[in-house]
Amino acid sequence: MILKRIAKDKKFCKWLIQNQNEIGLRYHYATTILQAYTSGKSLEQTQAINECKKKLAKDSGLRPIRELFRGKELERFFLYLEEQNANPRSYLDYLNACNYLGLDMKLPKNRYPHNFKRRHDIRIDEYHSAKALADEKERAALYAQFAAVAEKYMALQKLKGGYAVIIAASPTELMREGDLLKHCVGKMNYSGKMAREETLIFFVRSALTPDEPFVTVEYSPKSRQVLQCYGHGNSKPDDTVLHYVHKVWQPHANRTLKKLTAA
Repeated sequence: MILKRIAKDKKFCKWLIQNQNEIGLRYHYATTILQAYTSGKSLEQTQAINECKKKLAKDSGLRPIRELFRGKELERFFLYLEEQNANPRSYLDYLNACNYLGLDMKLPKNRYPHNFKRRHDIRIDEYHSAKALADEKERAALYAQFAAVAEKYMALQKLKGGYAVIIAASPTELMREGDLLKHCVGKMNYSGKMAREETLIFFVRSALTPDEPFVTVEYSPKSRQVLQCYGHGNSKPDDTVLHYVHKVWQPHANRTLKKLTAA
């Protein structure tokens, strides 16, 4: 590409001689040299733009930026980043915050803020505040729905034969159960599954110590089957507990659930 241009363009030869020191200082794409010559822009600026374009094309995480800036505006975007001493990753954080806040990114004041660092920090702070408020509302809704489901299936509880089977009343109880018994019932979104009635979580307790975590049971209201039954560290309970869960409590739960469904 370079040699072909040299053969037919004397001005290009002179330009190469004038810029030979800068060209020799570092690696340049052949396209960078030709673009810098034809556009009149510096080699450094042209190279930076081409490197950003390649990085943007390879990094799938930067896709929102590729979708926002297309064609010639992409070059303007890179020049803007250079002027603001910013980078695509920091702009992506800013863009995600703006989108979450519902700002119109077609407006120049949002697209190219005059002081990017200051506007970036403001939008990130607004995003965290709005996210915290939304998370709190979601958390309150989850707890309320969880409590409603626990109340709905309260009749499936049972106290007999030295054991008590108690339904989980809140996500907090699931977290406590998982922490003390060293298993995943407090994680893996079991609270969301229960709030949606996809599964029900019950705690098996000794009748003498009903507040002390012992065995955790996952029960499906759809199939009316015990899906999981584990003790500390996901250990298998002893045969006495398993007999109680499968032969005493599960038939009671199934009968009670059938009555609830009929009602």
